[in-house]
Amino acid sequence: MRLMTRLSVIIPCLNEADALPITLASLQRLREVGHEVVLVDAGSTDGSTDLAESLVDRIIPSERGRAQQMNVGAAAATGDALWFLHADTMVPVTAVDSLMRALAHGAVWGRFDVRLDAPGMAFRIIEWCMNQRSRLSGIATGDQAIFVRRDAFETVGGFPLIPLMEDVALSSALRRCSRPCCSRIRVRTSARRWEQFGVLPTVLQMWHLRYRFWRGDDPRELARLYRQGPR
Repeated sequence: MRLMTRLSVIIPCLNEADALPITLASLQRLREVGHEVVLVDAGSTDGSTDLAESLVDRIIPSERGRAQQMNVGAAAATGDALWFLHADTMVPVTAVDSLMRALAHGAVWGRFDVRLDAPGMAFRIIEWCMNQRSRLSGIATGDQAIFVRRDAFETVGGFPLIPLMEDVALSSALRRCSRPCCSRIRVRTSARRWEQFGVLPTVLQMWHLRYRFWRGDDPRELARLYRQGPR
């Protein structure tokens, strides 16, 4: 059994004042038992860092870009294991316990099932598809709260500095080391993109972008299309 002595939670942030306090509140028990929460801010102008100041151990400035921010946070973190959370993802207490047990029993990396914070059958179907696809493929997305041992993260070189699909690329690299631990405990994350652009258009766009990524298309062009939204 491998015992991990410290966990570092790393949260990239840019103007997340609405969601961030809820996410950080769910992590305070973890801080109380000696783990750390690191916020990596890319120049928020909405007061995100003020709201976070008493709820995190460190706030680190960074250039924009989720991959860049998470790598900066990992470099500054002191934990033996790293847990990457989106600013709009809330974790239940049982998720922390599950993660620590997985690492103690030798897991190299893993992720959680996801639940979207919107009512309706369409969102339940999306969740099910996301979770099953990840379990079968061994590929995780950032909203599934990826965790990884520091040595494995450093071995694969961290997140590649691309503007989209950095989570998929990291998963692909880590999968060559080990299959992920896929926890059935659900973390709760925002459904705002599906609500903004519509369920079917968003799903179709993500399938299209992922196909183009695997085909080798330029991630900068894919990021531009993602920001533009489905058409």
